[in-house]
Amino acid sequence: MSACFRPNRELDAAGITEPALRAAYTECRRINAHHGRTFFLATRLLPARARPAAHTLYGFARMADELVDNPAPGSDPAAELDRVAAMVDVVFDGGTPDDPVLAALADTVRRYGIERGLFDAFLKSMRRDLDPIEYRTFAELGDYMYGSAAVIGLQMLPVFGTVGPLADATPGAIALGEAFQLTNFLRDVGEDLDRGRLYLPSAELAAFGVSRSLLEERRPDPRIRAALAYFVARTRAVYRRAEAGVPLLRPESRPCVRTALTLYEGILDEIVALDYDILTRRAVVPKSRRLVVALPPLATVWARETLRGGRRLRS
Repeated sequence: MSACFRPNRELDAAGITEPALRAAYTECRRINAHHGRTFFLATRLLPARARPAAHTLYGFARMADELVDNPAPGSDPAAELDRVAAMVDVVFDGGTPDDPVLAALADTVRRYGIERGLFDAFLKSMRRDLDPIEYRTFAELGDYMYGSAAVIGLQMLPVFGTVGPLADATPGAIALGEAFQLTNFLRDVGEDLDRGRLYLPSAELAAFGVSRSLLEERRPDPRIRAALAYFVARTRAVYRRAEAGVPLLRPESRPCVRTALTLYEGILDEIVALDYDILTRRAVVPKSRRLVVALPPLATVWARETLRGGRRLRS
């Protein structure tokens, strides 16, 4: 691994020196590397000082999501979410929870001034997944998606940094989160049905003659294919809105976001390549394509940070 991408290098660049806090941030990085292959690859394009915060925001979201989607045997997901909410209270009361992910989150929140309401909205959407409901329209889905997706983009915005007022970049950040979430809904439609969930709005599906029961048959059908093609096209339009916000970010953060957008939209390409037959299999961007997209900007970051390191040594 190149020195500029090593965990200690990132922590040093961010000025994180206290051993317990370094360990907490390292745990968040491990979670991101293990679960967020695409996002982790993209975060390596951020300036080293910003990477620990990106890992932490991902780690917090993943921790809460896992409590709901993959609860430990015998656990009570609702009680676990209450426990996380109580730790978020501690964070915004100026304390540092014992949990490493929340300890790193407390430091990140203070460094970047991230708003409390974004975390409350996220946990609210996580609770809605405990008792799955069916969304009839995109308008009904919108409130859930704000908490489950848009707030992630808004949490990341201070980490990315902007060239103008933060508010100007807000629409692009919201679209960024929504594009990724809508892509997840399409990629995971079969898995979500297994959990009793259906995020694709029922009225939109019905316009193509598709019902939940038809989806649960899990067999190719021209009506399902047409509906999914519509959802893919609609999601691509959200990607275009997210891309429009990239020039509003600080220049050093743009390669990360552009790469994440390209790689995640690649999942839509894989869905199309499978002829929308995704109810029994998962559309995945091949590792070779991820590398083709990410290696050129990674090489640029490596060269830039290696040069800076050499200058510091000489000085």
